Amino acid sequence: DNHAARVAELLLENGLTYYWTWIPIKLGYGIYDEGIALFSDKPILETRQIPTSRVQDYHNWKTRKILGIKTAHDGENWYYNVHMGWWDDAEEPFRDQWNKVEDALRDLDGNVWIMGDFNSPAQVRNEGYDYVAHYGWKDSYIMAAEKDGGNTVNGVIDGWRDKGITDTGMRIDMIWSKYQVEVKSSRVVFDGNQYPVVSDHYGVIIETGVT
Repeated sequence: DNHAARVAELLLENGLTYYWTWIPIKLGYGIYDEGIALFSDKPILETRQIPTSRVQDYHNWKTRKILGIKTAHDGENWYYNVHMGWWDDAEEPFRDQWNKVEDALRDLDGNVWIMGDFNSPAQVRNEGYDYVAHYGWKDSYIMAAEKDGGNTVNGVIDGWRDKGITDTGMRIDMIWSKYQVEVKSSRVVFDGNQYPVVSDHYGVIIETGVT
């Protein structure tokens, strides 16, 4: 079934009405209809989807897109969900994909939040993390007044087995802001301590001072 649709149903069963959008992107492992979704507790005013990979083939697992929404809560701000490629991928390098993100979002008014799987460990210098920061984006984890260890992956997972990554953990799932804002806290969830593990990636939740 569609996981986003099921989450919406479960929320509704618990008295919570959310507005949401989802797009398919690629066929994963030959059987999974993989896509990305965004949920909002306020009506969605506008959506955008932007291809970021060179290849746009549903049957190629390296196909990438980003999905954005603008909501009735703060009609000038945008929220984008991303799933980036790897920095050193010869066919679909992170740098090229991020350049397309920059080109697409440069002229948007208001703040822009970008969140998701960046496939770029925060502790690795001169690769994806530093490339995003170079363009002026602000890491919500760094801005947070209160934070935990931050790692969203522990152990070695698919896509990283051949990269020499140890089992010490990585912070590769992040929330970035176009502007410096007040972030009260940042914490990892669905890690077995804060709610059960549901994926090989954990989740990130932040609380901001923005109303």
